[in-house]
Amino acid sequence: MSGGMITIKAADGGSFKAYLATPAAGSGPGIVLLQEIFGVNRHMRAQADRYAEEGYVVLVPDLFWRIEPGIELGYGDAERARALDYLKHFDAAKALDDIADTVAALRAHPACRGKVGAVGFCLGGRLAYLSLARGGLDCAVAYYGGGIDRNLDQAAAIKAPLAMHFGTADTSIPETAVAQIRAAFAGRAEVEIYVYPGAGHGFACDERASFDKPAAMMAHSRSIALLRKVMGPQYDLSALWEKHTEYEFGTRDTDATMATMVAEPYVNHIPTMTGGVGYRDLHRFYQNHFIPKTPKDTKLIPISRTIGSDRVVDEMLFCFTHDIEIDWMLPGVTPTGKYVEIPLVAIVNFRGDKLYHEHIYWDQASVLVQIGLLDPALYPVAGVETAKKLVDTTLPSNQLMKRWAESAPK
Repeated sequence: MSGGMITIKAADGGSFKAYLATPAAGSGPGIVLLQEIFGVNRHMRAQADRYAEEGYVVLVPDLFWRIEPGIELGYGDAERARALDYLKHFDAAKALDDIADTVAALRAHPACRGKVGAVGFCLGGRLAYLSLARGGLDCAVAYYGGGIDRNLDQAAAIKAPLAMHFGTADTSIPETAVAQIRAAFAGRAEVEIYVYPGAGHGFACDERASFDKPAAMMAHSRSIALLRKVMGPQYDLSALWEKHTEYEFGTRDTDATMATMVAEPYVNHIPTMTGGVGYRDLHRFYQNHFIPKTPKDTKLIPISRTIGSDRVVDEMLFCFTHDIEIDWMLPGVTPTGKYVEIPLVAIVNFRGDKLYHEHIYWDQASVLVQIGLLDPALYPVAGVETAKKLVDTTLPSNQLMKRWAESAPK
């Protein structure tokens, strides 16, 4: 954890603690992060650090302080039972006052520049929704907020952008409840409602049995999209990606390449499962198996680029001469001297202004055909033709389909 605890004064007397995480830049828009029923535990602090990596100043108030300060629970059955018992004594109205005090403290903090939103999980999801209805926030994100359906009388009071995430397998929030929420916000463009098939309650928490990584990743990207649109900060992801590739293929500098990435990044070349997870392994990979093992004549020819709120999708032609053993693409294959052109797609995820991960895709069969290790006469695969047709749509289609001619008009 990179943050620390601060003290916030309550308007009605007393004070409570809150976990503060700040971005590497030192300042940014603010997020009040609202806890589950398990308190400001390790997971909530990790979430705060994650949003700080995204460029936000994050404050996580202890909303159970009026019951018992410093409650911090895990996700086992016994701790869940304790959490539910605490919930019986929870005063939501007082908690909303405490959230308002937290928002005020965050706006007054010297690191907080610009707008302030809320992100809440479970109990915190409902409280984020209710806090947005009260006013004082610029936007909110609610993850599986139980009880929102019972507070739809507040829907008309919500004037700022809101995103809500639910799972179809959430037994705490049935699909009928989600349907009621959808109906209450029908026609409201500023309110986004997302439902994830098969995801259960707590799907975004990697410490729970219900963790669903694909749903959590998609939900986080959608949350970041809303936060960026409303509050910023904005980053030139295209320029950041180009600087990264310059260090990889131009200057071939491992340390400079790693400096463009978060503290613990990962790279996965999907066809060969090469890359690395975490700084140590990825640095080793770049230093020994990628940068020095990429042919010197490598060219990246851009075809298209799509830029989202937290990622770049690059479509390109990857061209090289197989004059060196390419550990990451053709491990163990003796150089053939053959020239290769393949379509390649890079999906690059960012956290703030740093690369978080790369998913790299290409057609390995086309590579093997072009270096002579796979006979296209025996399998439905193609060689350099895949690259040629990508840039020249006049080239024929369906050449691998032997029955294509049979469907021709008589």
